[in-house]
Amino acid sequence: MRKYFGDRLKELRVEKNLTQEELAKIFNTGKASISHYESNRRMPDAHSIEKFAEFFSVSTDYLLGRTDIKSPSNDEIKIETKAYHNLNIGGLAEEDISKVEEYIELLKQKYNPDGTLKKK
Repeated sequence: MRKYFGDRLKELRVEKNLTQEELAKIFNTGKASISHYESNRRMPDAHSIEKFAEFFSVSTDYLLGRTDIKSPSNDEIKIETKAYHNLNIGGLAEEDISKVEEYIELLKQKYNPDGTLKKK
């Protein structure tokens, strides 16, 4: 089952033994906002997602349900950074770069780390 932002936020909050009120106070927002996030009725803005990720020491991809890895290792980050810089995307429009990045993410979801096709 795919985890959504609200599911992840609630899991992380509970792991830290925080109430919705306490988390709301830390982030200078209302308890209702935290409740709406956790029930997947609303999404915070990108800046807030980054702040939540920083606070809980997880990646934004983990918070958004794109990966089950809470925080990639330094080696994984170095490999992905090197691979990204080896792409010859100079001269491409921002929109085209975004499409390339989306396609890479699609491929990453399709294959296991060992290069074998994931089973459905």
